[in-house]
Amino acid sequence: MSSIIKLSNATKKYNNGTTALRNVSVDIEAGEFAYVVGPSGAGKSTFIRLLYREVKLDKGQGVVAGYNLEKIKKRDVPMLRRSIGVVFQDYKLLQNKTVYENIAYAMEVIGKRPREIKKRVMEVLDLVGLKHKVRSFPNELSGGEQQRVAIARSIANAPKVLIADEPTGNLDPENSWEIMNLLEKINIQGTTILMATHNSQIVNTLRHRVIAIENGRIVRDQIEGEYGYDD
Repeated sequence: MSSIIKLSNATKKYNNGTTALRNVSVDIEAGEFAYVVGPSGAGKSTFIRLLYREVKLDKGQGVVAGYNLEKIKKRDVPMLRRSIGVVFQDYKLLQNKTVYENIAYAMEVIGKRPREIKKRVMEVLDLVGLKHKVRSFPNELSGGEQQRVAIARSIANAPKVLIADEPTGNLDPENSWEIMNLLEKINIQGTTILMATHNSQIVNTLRHRVIAIENGRIVRDQIEGEYGYDD
């Protein structure tokens, strides 16, 4: 297998003097499913934001989906982000657009043709079980449904990597498990998944690689690991 994400001695220091990541090295292969865990303020969000170039490396090296994070030109960052789907805790759906329009928009911005867009939108809505909500607006959906739409949008352009930042953070247990079943299904189809979470039950039940970050360092990296923190 080949690496899809590789960081070597990655360090990130913010202007306020906080060092969020210190000499982080990690290698994630194509098709893996890995959890990123750790206490609040440990550096998990910086780690994730680094991967889609929301923040820049200060030191070290990083390659994601074939793009060099240090050397990538600003104009090429959108190309990197086409290779990465991102799902957030708070969904980030466009409130004035329907479910269909929210997903289609992700494809329109990269110039896909209307016929291709329509076919793909219906495919991903079928995958997340929401074809019947195609004309609904976000405020007409439950939290679980909104997150499923957000996932559909994130995979519309068939990314190599799906980054999920606390995707079950705002959901009740039943909806959380639905989201996890969906992420498992997407992973089985070949997409690499990296998921930051505080949900110990999910991590301890659906066993995958666990990367634990504390004080900006990776302190544990286990295949089929446990959560390892008190909730």
